[in-house]
Amino acid sequence: MALAHFLVAVPVDSSKHSKTSILCSSSSSSSSSSSSSYESSSLAFTSSSFLSKARNLSTFPRIHRIRHKAKAEPQQSEVNLESDSFTHFKHLLLPITDRNPYLSEGTRQAAATTAALAKKYGADITVVVIDEKQKEALPEHETQLASVRWHLSEGGFQEFQLLERLGEGSKPTAIIGEVADDLNLDLVVMSMEAIHSKHVDANLLAEFIPCPVLLLPL
Repeated sequence: MALAHFLVAVPVDSSKHSKTSILCSSSSSSSSSSSSSYESSSLAFTSSSFLSKARNLSTFPRIHRIRHKAKAEPQQSEVNLESDSFTHFKHLLLPITDRNPYLSEGTRQAAATTAALAKKYGADITVVVIDEKQKEALPEHETQLASVRWHLSEGGFQEFQLLERLGEGSKPTAIIGEVADDLNLDLVVMSMEAIHSKHVDANLLAEFIPCPVLLLPL
């Protein structure tokens, strides 16, 4: 009779079948005073009934597939939502705040990302070069502008709007926000390098910049 209890303890579907199995086990244990032939017959019936029902259990694989499908659908929806959001960005701003005449690694990354987004979604690009010094005090300024043109052309952009905000005495974050507001820009693309190098104050981004900002990790 220990075998009959072991079979009932196996996890099965929580339907009428499992309830029936438990009842069969109880009736077989209550008839322990009957003859051994009756016990053998009862055990055989219970085991046969259980095995027959166990073969028909397909609930667990079905639940697994449903849960997997339900999990995949929101992920696809999130991807579509992110893609759709970029289609509304038709004018991108690329701020240049470092003095490297050949552009820093972070600035090159931001230029490549800006070109890729603009090319994919048909957007325009505006580049604003910001420095606290006047143009005359920057001997490699023209080299830097040539580097900007080269990196954007590598991304497929020969034409873009170029602004120079030099020697104004304003914080770069405030200048970026002013340009984004005046031109009604849709997205600012920057590298985290600009924040780490203290060229841009992260605490002022939300205050001065009226549009979304895409910060690229190094």
